[in-house]
Amino acid sequence: MGVKIRVKGIVQGVGFRPFVYRIAKKNNLKGYVKNMGNYVEIFVEGKKEDIENFINDLKNKKPPLSRIDKLDIKEIKETKEFDDFYIINSENTKEEEEGTIPADVAICDDCLAEMLDKNNRRYRYPFIACTNCGPRFTIVEKLPYDRENTSMRDFPLCGECLKEYKNPLDRRFHAQATCCPICGPKVFLSDGKDIIAEKDEAIREAVKLLEEGKILAIKGIGGTHLACKVSEDEPVLNLRERLGRPTQPFAVMSKVEYIELFAEIDKDEKNALVSLRRPIVVLRKNQDYDKYFSKYVSNLDTIGVMLPYSGLHYLLFDKEIAYVMTSANLPGLPMVKDNDEILKKLNDIADYFLLHNRRIVNRCDDSVVKKVANRLVFLRRSRGFAPEPIKVDIENNKNILCVGAELNSTACIVKRNKFYLTQYIGNTSKYETFCYLRDAINNILRLTNTNKIDAIVCDLHPQFNSTKLAEELAEKFGVEVFRVQHHFAHAYSLLGDNNYFDDAIILSLDGVGYGLDGNIWGGEVLLFKDCKMERVGHLEEQYQLGGDLATKYPLRMLLSILYKAIGEDVFDFIKGYNFFSEKELKLLKFQLEKKLNCPITTSTGRVLDAVSSLLGVCFEKTYDGEPSIRLEPVANRFKGDIEVEPRIKNNVLNTTELIYKSYEMLLNNESREKIAYFAHIYIADGLFEIAKKIANRFGINAIGITGGVSYNKIITERIMANVKKEGFNFIYHQRVPNGDGGISFGQGISYLFREG
Repeated sequence: MGVKIRVKGIVQGVGFRPFVYRIAKKNNLKGYVKNMGNYVEIFVEGKKEDIENFINDLKNKKPPLSRIDKLDIKEIKETKEFDDFYIINSENTKEEEEGTIPADVAICDDCLAEMLDKNNRRYRYPFIACTNCGPRFTIVEKLPYDRENTSMRDFPLCGECLKEYKNPLDRRFHAQATCCPICGPKVFLSDGKDIIAEKDEAIREAVKLLEEGKILAIKGIGGTHLACKVSEDEPVLNLRERLGRPTQPFAVMSKVEYIELFAEIDKDEKNALVSLRRPIVVLRKNQDYDKYFSKYVSNLDTIGVMLPYSGLHYLLFDKEIAYVMTSANLPGLPMVKDNDEILKKLNDIADYFLLHNRRIVNRCDDSVVKKVANRLVFLRRSRGFAPEPIKVDIENNKNILCVGAELNSTACIVKRNKFYLTQYIGNTSKYETFCYLRDAINNILRLTNTNKIDAIVCDLHPQFNSTKLAEELAEKFGVEVFRVQHHFAHAYSLLGDNNYFDDAIILSLDGVGYGLDGNIWGGEVLLFKDCKMERVGHLEEQYQLGGDLATKYPLRMLLSILYKAIGEDVFDFIKGYNFFSEKELKLLKFQLEKKLNCPITTSTGRVLDAVSSLLGVCFEKTYDGEPSIRLEPVANRFKGDIEVEPRIKNNVLNTTELIYKSYEMLLNNESREKIAYFAHIYIADGLFEIAKKIANRFGINAIGITGGVSYNKIITERIMANVKKEGFNFIYHQRVPNGDGGISFGQGISYLFREG
């Protein structure tokens, strides 16, 4: 008998065809396996019992990086009488079947051992790879995932590598990224003008330069890092000055055996660090941190840490326990990836350049996770995860393109019940990043074999570049644009993330989002009932003095809110910070009195910013969310509990009272730590009380939290404790970023509910 099998899922670039070959031979079957672009086709013929054993092996012994989403099995009455089992040439199906290119994965233990073995022909070769590890998404141009469709086609296999590639018993059998020092990519060191070292000498010289305190641009798998030693102030400060990042914490790369020297780490965090996906994991600093790190690496109580994930990374470690390893991009712009671009754009930042000649096809930043509410959540979902889809228990027969928000953005294509999020894109208000978004969308459409779009979804904000792109794409595909309110998209993202579609109360908290009333939202209590989303509560409306200037200079928010509480006395108080000139204060007073350029906001972020400036923590935002982010570790230092009585009226939490009470506490010489903690608890308890009241009114038993503020451990874990104490179910993220990186996903969920 004969059987034709169609396998859908993650079956490209994971050693799936070699695996099929081996189990077919093991079960005495003849036939073929071939790559069809978005799925794998298998034909086997032989005894019925052998075919059944083969199918059982197919399901239960598949390669560790693969995932089978669907098996279509069809019995073929007429056998084709193959004389053996073969891996035959790939074809690209014309059917619109979605496929999945696997994400890039870290170097495996076998390859690492070979790279460090002096007797191995790949000794100290940084591009070592096999079917179980190495680049995937970042090198692929199109499907099917064969070498000629990747940037590895620039490096024809030598005789030895070809022998391994064709050997069914070798782990490099049909490994598309395999290579060696003879036939593979080459690494070299440049001073910005000339190549000063090549191959292993380049790596050894780069290590010496790092140890001397130089800043290096290091081209990796999905882009370029800027690296320097962590133990001395000068190189870290030099990097900050040249890069224009005065305070934003740097991530570091270290080896697993060193991490407990400077950070606290639990089992979940360690498992994430050592996983093949290798994200940056945000860890708490320990008491010995200052012995090893310059204070200028991170001014928080946490440090973002990742392990080496390529052969090149491992070869950088000699005497140092860690390096700063931050994305090589100017603020708001995409990370650089091409050699000419690296040398040109980083010329005034890096002292030296450790580069290679393999093309990076798809730029992909490092992923970032943080443990909040007893689980790891994504701050950024990118390398190691994109473009693998997220499956949702929802019916859909349309192709939906969602273009995301503006900051920390991603895009998403929805096909059936699979949501394919792009890699992290960034701030699309910048033209270069906007172009990157457009390219990433075209790429994800190509890799998912999507030829037809049925709808396009964007943010409600009319001026976002992503909104304009949605309109442009809608014209191209001849479809309608659907606009989803920002905080509704956050809430839908949370529901879809958890496959939870019963009635719920969602706290959607962040810094900014265009509201249905044209005001700036950001502290929203949302009711999801009967598959509809409705705003039922929020933070008190405040004036954002100077518009966007109030997000950059948080003292403006403090002045605006305190003005409501104590009137003109606030100007004498604000003078004490020596931040505004007399002329500026007069202008600010005039603006407040006349309400000129004072848009209304309910933003949670702006209230926390005001507290941050009140306590002298941060007076100028240099990266997204900085004042609020820096306030959290101050609050963390408070040990004890505190009683709060949030003032609520008509489901609106009074934040003027919060700022006034904080101001009073400061005048009464209460500690900064206590005031910061009070502010967090006031917001958490106040919003929970509103949520509880509405939940009880409608008989709802689930309360969730989403948005950028939900990364705040104090607020989220306080709300979680309250939710559980009162007997409700707590909903929180796990597969999709809480922040704007999950907006495109939420836009897709929202559209499906609109249609349903």
